[in-house]
Amino acid sequence: MHNAPELVKTKKAIKKICWANTAGFEESDIVILGIPDETGSHSIWSGASKAPDRIRRISNERDIYYEKKLQCLALTTNGLQDTRVHDYGNIKKRQIPQAFDKILSSSKIPIAIGGDHSNTTPILKAMAKKHGPVSLVYFDAHPDFVSHTRNYYGSVITDSLDYIDVKSSIQIGIRSPETEEIANIKKHSLKVITPFDVVEQGMMEISKTVLDTIKENVYISFDMDCLDPAYAPGVSVPVPIGIESRDAMHLVKKIVQRGMAGFDIMEVCPKHDLNNQTSHLASRIIGEVVSSCKV
Repeated sequence: MHNAPELVKTKKAIKKICWANTAGFEESDIVILGIPDETGSHSIWSGASKAPDRIRRISNERDIYYEKKLQCLALTTNGLQDTRVHDYGNIKKRQIPQAFDKILSSSKIPIAIGGDHSNTTPILKAMAKKHGPVSLVYFDAHPDFVSHTRNYYGSVITDSLDYIDVKSSIQIGIRSPETEEIANIKKHSLKVITPFDVVEQGMMEISKTVLDTIKENVYISFDMDCLDPAYAPGVSVPVPIGIESRDAMHLVKKIVQRGMAGFDIMEVCPKHDLNNQTSHLASRIIGEVVSSCKV
């Protein structure tokens, strides 16, 4: 049993995400935790820190139904497996190293809900401490490969280069790079898949490319703005001409079924959402990951 001291969670009481099916950390296979922090965001649209609690609430409103007073959990496309899921609650950004050390030392799979995308850098550092440099599958509209400014949501890849194996990493959904980011992608030979690649090559070829690129100890980081705003309008930096939610989920499931070390979902911005559509989609994505996961 891991003897790390108990983490200090944020004070606000929250409802557990609907996919959680066990109250105990020790008995779980997957641990979900929220990181309600957007201190690394430069977006003019604020509010990503509200996402963890909003996603939890919407999951309980829309992914649970009632039939003759019987409460039932909505099924995912894989059905619901026997995977044991614990919702740990929210932590502060500074607690990421301690939280992930506790989760990984107990051989559990972490699923983090942000918050802005800069939260992924300390997560990757913790993952690399456990597994060595990880294969990173980075779903995003932006490469986040700025290097003239550091330690914010636009420099995640630059800040994480020591923690990832670039040769076995890949970015998916990219369509809004800066000139500097294009140069950095070329310099480091980072593979990139754009929405136009998905259209031209089709999902079978794209899936093969992704699975041929990654290795063991895969970490998936999913910025909701990788999706077209038609599917996910409530994000911090929406960019038109994105990938479809179905295609993105297909790729995520293929990766997860192969085996993953961890997952995060970032940049939901509830204040700018439409009828909580993006929060509900985020909940469904988490449900699909849980039901596809090998534990």
